[in-house]
Amino acid sequence: MTGAGRFAPSPSGDLHIGNLRTALLAWLLARSTGRRFLMRVEDLDTRTSSAVAQRQLADLAAIGVRWELPVVWQSDRTHTYDQVVSLLNSHHLLYECYCSRKDIAQAPTAPHSAPGAYPGTCRDLPESERAQRRAQRPPALRLRTENAPFTVHDLLHGEYTGLVDDFVVRRGDGVTAYNVAVVVDDHEQGVDQVVRGDDLLASAPRQAYLAGLLGYPVPSYAHVPLVLNTAGARLAKRDGAVTIADLGADRAFAMICDSLGYTASDAADLLAQFDAGHIPHEPWIYPG
Repeated sequence: MTGAGRFAPSPSGDLHIGNLRTALLAWLLARSTGRRFLMRVEDLDTRTSSAVAQRQLADLAAIGVRWELPVVWQSDRTHTYDQVVSLLNSHHLLYECYCSRKDIAQAPTAPHSAPGAYPGTCRDLPESERAQRRAQRPPALRLRTENAPFTVHDLLHGEYTGLVDDFVVRRGDGVTAYNVAVVVDDHEQGVDQVVRGDDLLASAPRQAYLAGLLGYPVPSYAHVPLVLNTAGARLAKRDGAVTIADLGADRAFAMICDSLGYTASDAADLLAQFDAGHIPHEPWIYPG
């Protein structure tokens, strides 16, 4: 077997059935293509919990998702991320940014810029002004890009193009940004297939751009539809019985199988039937 797929939950809350469905699809796509399957806990944020992470892993195992050991914890890898940030900085690709989210939202944007794109406020500040702003708030570090469109290929969405603006690589609190950590981790773990919810599709061009900049191969992508509630909003715990603690593993697994168009006794049976060409392209409306 060559290459690997992965699932990388952030332990800020228990997995709901939408998260479990995405994890099962990631496992199915990896195993059906002869890949290893890995698990990574994305716990850099201070709002995460190791106890929650352990419950997440137990819930994934309960529906039949299996992974190779060890489980990788991002909080153990800060030195590696620091090395990559230092490498980018040594090539003069980073600059300090002192903007708050409010500053960015209120700043004028260039014509044809994507919503939320960084307007370049701090990109070319003179050093005297940098020193003044640095004394007022700790800066984030941004990657100096060409602010150009970048295209990736996705199994479900085809060619997807997004603007790669000067995105953050290290936050003002010193934490490595998601777009950097995920690229470094996928490369070092040998992940060449990224399967996740389609709410993260807009992140793919930035991550693919950074992978190329670092000399890493760009993985294949499959951004799968989310699970929505009956109001058409993203499923959340407030929608009622949505976790394994509420539903039980057997019922949750059966509901996920049904949403994908299968009837299976367990994960091995589902894998034997699975056809990537039949993954639904529309969100699943959770019946509640």
